[in-house]
Amino acid sequence: MKNIIFIILVLGVGFTFSNCGNPTEKPTTISKKTLPFLGFHDTDSISGDTIYHTVRPFEFMNQDSQKVTNELFDGKVYAVDFFFISCPTICPKLTKQMLRVHEKFKDNPDFLMVSHTVDTKHDTIPRLKSYAENLGADTDKWHFVTGEKREIYEIAEDYFSVALENADAPGGYDHSGRIILLDGKGRVRSFCNGTEPEEVDEFMKDIEWLLAQKS
Repeated sequence: MKNIIFIILVLGVGFTFSNCGNPTEKPTTISKKTLPFLGFHDTDSISGDTIYHTVRPFEFMNQDSQKVTNELFDGKVYAVDFFFISCPTICPKLTKQMLRVHEKFKDNPDFLMVSHTVDTKHDTIPRLKSYAENLGADTDKWHFVTGEKREIYEIAEDYFSVALENADAPGGYDHSGRIILLDGKGRVRSFCNGTEPEEVDEFMKDIEWLLAQKS
């Protein structure tokens, strides 16, 4: 019988989501000696190898009308968030912290970033391009993506995040304020509340640790 372990519960990592009206998330404490593999994992009944949770195959379009797929991130450490341009509450704080991460690691060839808009109706490719330019983002390293609404909302679940329409939420959307860290095999290794600078400080240490494993 396969052993299914929810490693997040074992580690006691809380999954308190933040929407646009409530930016509060519980801090995450992870030893810098190692990073866990977050999510359900299983054991292959034949080989006995551990099978870790990975993000499903995806295909989105970025601010330059280029396809962004899993292949782009193969072998790379990358950070992910969900936002929308007209967000009236947590997004400016989240983007400010994403910029900090971008500035610190943009020169590392093994690190990338991707931001998914949850407002696929209004955040068109030209708007995403203008948004990225206004931020001064290096769009070879930081991709701002859109796509089918359903696919973006579903992949948020793979990242242990939240993205959904909610007429009662400020701006009309709920989404997590999390920044999520993945390794070169698409496995979730860490996350933080992207609206809290102190948590992002720790998150960047996680990035450094994961990048060091590649050297």
